[in-house]
Amino acid sequence: MNWLAHLFLSEPNVENRLGNLLADIVKGSARRELNSHILRGIECHQVIDKFTDCHAVVQRSKQRISSSYRRFAGVLVDIFYDHFLAKNWSDYSNVTLEEFTAEIYESFQAYQGQIPVAVRGVITRVASEDWLGSYRNVAGVENALERISKRLSMRFNRSFMLNLAVSELTTHYDEFEYDFLEFFPELFLHVQNWCLT
Repeated sequence: MNWLAHLFLSEPNVENRLGNLLADIVKGSARRELNSHILRGIECHQVIDKFTDCHAVVQRSKQRISSSYRRFAGVLVDIFYDHFLAKNWSDYSNVTLEEFTAEIYESFQAYQGQIPVAVRGVITRVASEDWLGSYRNVAGVENALERISKRLSMRFNRSFMLNLAVSELTTHYDEFEYDFLEFFPELFLHVQNWCLT
């Protein structure tokens, strides 16, 4: 699952949600600077990832990815699933996607606690470009894949064009949606049970 699902499944407070987001950004010893509520959000992120990565339905989705992009199947399926969460949002939430994302953006911008300076920049871009809400459209999926391509290109000093992998979504659209609709309720229940611990 990608950021929209992580934030949706998070306990509904700003620090837990920040932790769920920061898990992909803040690594190693930098986490020692974070408070216990943010660290719990990071732990929630890890619970979501562990359950997702070994689930049979997710494995089925990964097998739908062609050999050209198989190396990135996990990343692609995570983002495709966020698209289907956004598309089917009203099935899982009593508030609209727009209300949810507005609350997330406002609470993150207003947060006065200690988080790394570089993370503030990411949070600002997420809000100003509405990364979370944009998942509802295939074009938003393509933009997310383009951002990932840029990060990979910088990290490995070679060109990546994952935005072209949006064709994997459009080619197998109904199958991916079927997988998501089967998988997500199980993930939701798993995380709810974990939150009670």
